[in-house]
Amino acid sequence: MLAKKLIVQKYGGTSVGTKDRIMAVAQRAVKTKRANNAVVLVVSAMSGETDRLIRLAGEMHESPPERELDMLLSSGERISAALTAMAIEALGEKAVSLSGRQVGIITDSMHTKAKIEHVHAGRVRQTIDEDMIAVIAGFQGVTEDMSEVTTLGRGGSDLTAVAVAAALRADLCEIYTDVDGVYTADPNVVKNARKLDKISYDEMLELASLGAKVLQSRSVEFASKYEVPLVVRSSFSEEPGTLVMKEDKDMENVVVSGIACDKNQVKLTALGVPDKPGIAAKIFSAIAQRGIVVDMIVQNVSADGSVADISFTVPKTDSKGALEITTSVAQTLGAKSVIVKDDIAKISIVGVGMRTHSGAAAKMFQTLSDNNINIMMISTSEIKISCVIEGKYSELAQRELHEVFALEKAG
Repeated sequence: MLAKKLIVQKYGGTSVGTKDRIMAVAQRAVKTKRANNAVVLVVSAMSGETDRLIRLAGEMHESPPERELDMLLSSGERISAALTAMAIEALGEKAVSLSGRQVGIITDSMHTKAKIEHVHAGRVRQTIDEDMIAVIAGFQGVTEDMSEVTTLGRGGSDLTAVAVAAALRADLCEIYTDVDGVYTADPNVVKNARKLDKISYDEMLELASLGAKVLQSRSVEFASKYEVPLVVRSSFSEEPGTLVMKEDKDMENVVVSGIACDKNQVKLTALGVPDKPGIAAKIFSAIAQRGIVVDMIVQNVSADGSVADISFTVPKTDSKGALEITTSVAQTLGAKSVIVKDDIAKISIVGVGMRTHSGAAAKMFQTLSDNNINIMMISTSEIKISCVIEGKYSELAQRELHEVFALEKAG
């Protein structure tokens, strides 16, 4: 009998963190297959394994070569895949573990944060056609000429799952993690945060890119582009989770759907930069050449218009490189200095309803003001407003904004 549905299931590090958890994943996969489905699993490294490998690398080399890091870190997912395949076999079903190379996940050559260019997936299709469960090592790929192993960055197993689901035209991609869905805010900070039944691709993409840790932002972007049906749910329960989907009319009735906080950024400011055409281009071109993503940018021009201060934020992991580049370029431009502030937080409100409702920005700014929280930088889009504030106020800001926008109530 032909399978009714093709389901891709991704399991994060906590879901495969122990022998018992791996067996639980195997049991869920087998149960899904025996319900007359074709099943493909994508697994992360066991909880803590990637961090352990990074520490080992640091003990060997102060600044480990990125190519060697990819070779090292990609091993964690292969271990999980092989063990999960063994567990499935022990339960009486056939399974095959596959590396990124064997799946045919082709990426560019940017080590440690490669981008997927295409997925062949012929070996995966053959595996499920032979009535076996394919268990894929997430987070990894290979360059076009098959010469180099690459990794996809933190959370890259989410991207692997969505990309494979798109290539296979899967009926559903389930992202299993240690939370049971997408919440209006971090429930560890906001106690009355509410789980959402559904959320649009655009909202989820904003939340993921703004600090929500449920899904990797690139995976949501990929899902949106190829309209991959996506569900976020817990591997520790049978709760239905949150559906990530195309926007519908009901979603516009809710002005703000969620709040995100990102404390993993730093703010760099180049002081006294000559205010001339092309200056900003020189700074940010140099940063881009190192593959560093710049988030928010603010330029303040002096009263006489001769010089400007240029502030911008980058991920903490890229702060050292960004500082070196900015300092070097600033010196050649005759700037005064470059300063770094790392005790910051980016607080964001997100909602497709902002397209059709006014006043969200005013309410956000007033709430922060009422709590004596100063705003350093502001960034907006059609469906989000972000403010950089001092890090020590991050939890207070989240709770107050959650209350003022009444997010504990269903829309």
